Amino acid sequence: MKQFKCRAFLAICLIFSLRVVAAEQDTLQVLVQGVSYSQIAELVKAAGGTVTHDLHIIDAVGARLSPEQLRTVVESPLVTRYIDDLAITDEPAQEPEEDCKVRGHIELDITPSGFRWPLYNKRAAPVELETLEIAWPERLGVVTAMSLGGEKLPAERYRDSVAGALKIEFPEAQRPRIVTIADLDVSFSAAGSEASSPLRQRDFSMKAGFGECFTDLVPGYERNHEDFYYTRVAGIEALHRQGITGKGITVAVVDSGLWEHEALRTDTHGENRLIARYDAIVNRSDVAVLDESGHGTHISSIIVNSDPTTQNGLRTGTYKGVAPDASLVAVKVLDREGLAHVLEIVRAIQWVVDNRDRYAIRVLNLSFAQTPRWPFWEDPVNQAVTVAWSRGIAVVAAAGNEGPDADTVGSPGNLPYIITVGAVTDSWTPDTRDDDYIPDFSSRGPTPTGHVKPDVVALGGHMTGLIYPESAIALQQPEDMLRTGEFVSTGSSQASALVSGILALLLQLYPEATPEELKCRLITSAEPAINLDGQLAYSPFQQGYGYVTATRAVTLGQPACDLPFPLGRVNPQDESSYLGPAVVGDNGEALLPGFETLISSTISEKGLSDTRRWGVKEHIERLQAGDRKQTSPAADAFEWETHYTEEKAAISRLAGESADN
Repeated sequence: MKQFKCRAFLAICLIFSLRVVAAEQDTLQVLVQGVSYSQIAELVKAAGGTVTHDLHIIDAVGARLSPEQLRTVVESPLVTRYIDDLAITDEPAQEPEEDCKVRGHIELDITPSGFRWPLYNKRAAPVELETLEIAWPERLGVVTAMSLGGEKLPAERYRDSVAGALKIEFPEAQRPRIVTIADLDVSFSAAGSEASSPLRQRDFSMKAGFGECFTDLVPGYERNHEDFYYTRVAGIEALHRQGITGKGITVAVVDSGLWEHEALRTDTHGENRLIARYDAIVNRSDVAVLDESGHGTHISSIIVNSDPTTQNGLRTGTYKGVAPDASLVAVKVLDREGLAHVLEIVRAIQWVVDNRDRYAIRVLNLSFAQTPRWPFWEDPVNQAVTVAWSRGIAVVAAAGNEGPDADTVGSPGNLPYIITVGAVTDSWTPDTRDDDYIPDFSSRGPTPTGHVKPDVVALGGHMTGLIYPESAIALQQPEDMLRTGEFVSTGSSQASALVSGILALLLQLYPEATPEELKCRLITSAEPAINLDGQLAYSPFQQGYGYVTATRAVTLGQPACDLPFPLGRVNPQDESSYLGPAVVGDNGEALLPGFETLISSTISEKGLSDTRRWGVKEHIERLQAGDRKQTSPAADAFEWETHYTEEKAAISRLAGESADN
């Protein structure tokens, strides 16, 4: 086995060789870094170039220079580094891409005679429906009519169906076509004939096939517009009921801007909490930051949405956002297409740091992930993020949506110091965690320098939130818009937003907590996925320390811990100090020394699992209930019984203190 190697020299002594530039290229967009921002800016101006970005947070400037001007500038001993390929605009990873361009709507319309299911064709050419499978409650009888896009389907395709199930294979000459949007309408013989329990979306299952492309009806949530469910699953509702709502804590969201919906602009008392806006693209803080993309609004909604959760129209005492009373700072850096320039990302983070005290910013959410182009210590974005972390701002970043391959965690999530979040989905079942799993899209570690990432995983599957109706994402994905206007989206971006909200709740309780202490509370209370034999169901490169929930972070999270890579660990004179613990095995795969026999070699199920459980409590108590013996040495190595006893004792102490108070 061999250790991961640094991919470049140290940033403080790195000078990139000037690349050959095409003759027709008059100017370059560059980053020039040195010992002093002001001195570098003067060098650029003296050479006849233009300073485009003040990046004093990393002692650098963004500049436009001709190749000759750049040669003049970099000859100065004041310059320690430059990057001359920044004309490239990066696209931070957002929602996971799908190969199939045909989608069924996320909601099923239950009609008096049956149901209606809108289908969306996103291909340039029409598609043909080749196969259709439907299952429904037998009490509805048999299918009596079907149409697609208003066109009746041949009765012989369903005339002989039995109650409860139907499978159709359309002959080539009879295949219905979808140009853009078409409603699949199905009627049943006994629909509405009896006053039994109301039908739910999960009572039906459907799969429509278009060649090798398929789309399924999701189970959905009941009353999704009333209850977004992730606050329940993540243990947040209990805190809301105790008045823990993020009051007094400011979260900065660097993203695509904000649609100033009332639930985002005001808190649960109707008071303004949108305390600042900054557009890093145009470098102005006195302008609106309209969210043309839609991504930033959805992320902000998960964090601060102040709309109440209801059941049948009655308030529950909880809210749709994680920290509905937190103050919000909206920073725009992504354009309508979700594109961002590295110089503007640095400028956005710099503005947050410069205004930390003015707006009392404690949490910075970065729900984007770019393919790393430099080692973490040389990455300009990561350099800015490091300063933010060192100035007392807890930074939360998305792992990315490039899984399931290893080494896919993006920047800035590859920065060892900060909190990097991967995604978990609850499989549309908020009342059980036995089918919660890490979906393939969630990016995996290790990082290129051998660090274990993500740090934790959190809910990120089909998260409901607000979105600007005219934004690019809303218009491109109408199938994910609820009838009431909320939008459902999936990704590690959403998971990181949930964790940012949890940090705001923690800071309300522990206002003096440092970023390191907050990270410790998360990782010491996270629940790993454990198999029946005691092995980890997922590698630390997939789940980090485990599944984050707010109640555990508050009650069991420890403010001090042995952080895997604390700030200050790096010694510029020692290249190995930059490296994480991962090694490359003889087969070329990443390994974590000491964990070779502790991680299951079987891929964990996607959905309901008979063996996987989240957390020591659920693992040990199922063993006690079934009197099953663990057979893996992992059971002894992890000392699950000891952890269980310690957690149980801690909860008993807390219960006693609560009773005394």
